[in-house]
Amino acid sequence: MIIINDLDVQFGKRILFQDVNLKFTPGNCYGIIGANGAGKSTFLKVISGEKDPTRGHITMAPGERMSVLAQDHFAFDEYTVLDTVLMGHDALWKIITEKNAIYAKENFTDADGIRASELEERFAEMEGWNAESDAASLLSGLGIRESLHGNLMRDLSGKQKVRVLLARALFGKPDNLLLDEPTNDLDLETVAWLENYLANFEQTVLIVSHDRHFLDSVCTHTVDIDFGKLKLFAGNYSFWYESSQLALRQQQQQNKKAEEKKKELEEFIRRFSANVAKSKQTTSRKKMLEKLNIEEIQPSSRRYPGILFSPGREPGNQILEVKGMSKSIEGETLFRDLNFNVERDDKIVFLSRDPRAMTALFQIINGEDKPDAGEYKWGQTITTAYLPLDNARYFNSDYNLIEWLSQFAADTNEVFLKGFLGRMLFSGDELLKKVNVLSGGEKMRCMISRMMLKDANTLVLDTPTNHLDLESIQAFNNTLVNFKGNILFASHDHEFIQTVANRVIELTPNGNIDKITEYDDYISDPNIAALRDKLYGTA
Repeated sequence: MIIINDLDVQFGKRILFQDVNLKFTPGNCYGIIGANGAGKSTFLKVISGEKDPTRGHITMAPGERMSVLAQDHFAFDEYTVLDTVLMGHDALWKIITEKNAIYAKENFTDADGIRASELEERFAEMEGWNAESDAASLLSGLGIRESLHGNLMRDLSGKQKVRVLLARALFGKPDNLLLDEPTNDLDLETVAWLENYLANFEQTVLIVSHDRHFLDSVCTHTVDIDFGKLKLFAGNYSFWYESSQLALRQQQQQNKKAEEKKKELEEFIRRFSANVAKSKQTTSRKKMLEKLNIEEIQPSSRRYPGILFSPGREPGNQILEVKGMSKSIEGETLFRDLNFNVERDDKIVFLSRDPRAMTALFQIINGEDKPDAGEYKWGQTITTAYLPLDNARYFNSDYNLIEWLSQFAADTNEVFLKGFLGRMLFSGDELLKKVNVLSGGEKMRCMISRMMLKDANTLVLDTPTNHLDLESIQAFNNTLVNFKGNILFASHDHEFIQTVANRVIELTPNGNIDKITEYDDYISDPNIAALRDKLYGTA
């Protein structure tokens, strides 16, 4: 349990939030949401003690242990993978190291024997004999194979380190668990494993994440940082989003009577409760809406970018044909003998356990790379807009935002360009900002703007939610659902895939799978699972 009393956090004259009084209780998972810069990560750092609040204090129940997902990927480079995980339980690790040091002595005294006996007793009380197997199980669940458990952390890739640090945070089932962006660099299968793990976690969890499906799957409550305040709501992210949008629509309908608004909100809550009861979400085990005060639902101050793709012409029947295509990188086969035809209205998600496969395919069909074998052909009526995984080459200039966007616009009138950028949440002095100093999220909004100007009828998107905040992801997602054209994309965002894709093509080194189906049905089909394992050589 975590109790927060009279908390203020202020940097100079800027107040992030103030007068925060909250209690986080065991058995619940709290999703922390807010616009970029609202203070989500800072809030977790204050709770963990990494940063001091301006005012107020934070307490836990006596004897409780807190665990935090470490952000420094180099802090444990001199330790083995397994030891790094064991170190997540500080008290147990101290016992292990002291015990080992005593047994390593050449001159073992009576005092050493007494101390070793005391340590062994405490070690047993903490179930220390199961520690290594528990740590190994966590690592395996997160995709770190057993052959790596004895390796030094410095020998691991960045993505592997992320998984080890996550295992370290989860190890020992802490009483209070703080996770800042835990799904970063995890593939969809590992995210599903983490969702299941947290669904059965009976302690207190606080999470910051931009993954909506993850938040919906694990969170019983939502903490919204807005208007310089923190407000706690029963329910997951989708409930918060839908209810805030409903409240906004009601606010805009000034002539609607208060009683009508109340009935509309009550009906919304009833419908949402029914959906939750039928879902697989962890929220179904909580009566999360029973105590909801209807008056607490209010519009958010969040701003959503105006993302809209309008095809300049209707596509014909010939979209894209790929024949016998294969690609390898440094001797590793990414995919082989790939054959598919894109049909009208296809919105295809491409999957692979090796993300380089999708990037390679997209680069080939956009003319940026060549296949080892095979060919592709676009239809004559097709116009494409491509969002690459790496956009760095587009921003190597001293152009400001207006100058940058004018390169891609048929209408270079400054008023038009300012209005267009305004829809993407750039305004005022931001318009004169040099593009080479933009943040990752700002660059993505620029790249999306560039795509919108193309009026393309086919979109090729390589991991489009990278660096975007929840508001931009939601707006992007919504417009793609309604897009009257074709989409070829790769993503780590479950919700994005489920709501956009109507076809799945999975690329493997030993063959490919092509199914017209929704993503949830694809990953839950045991026959497809068996075929996937066979093609990846893990059957």
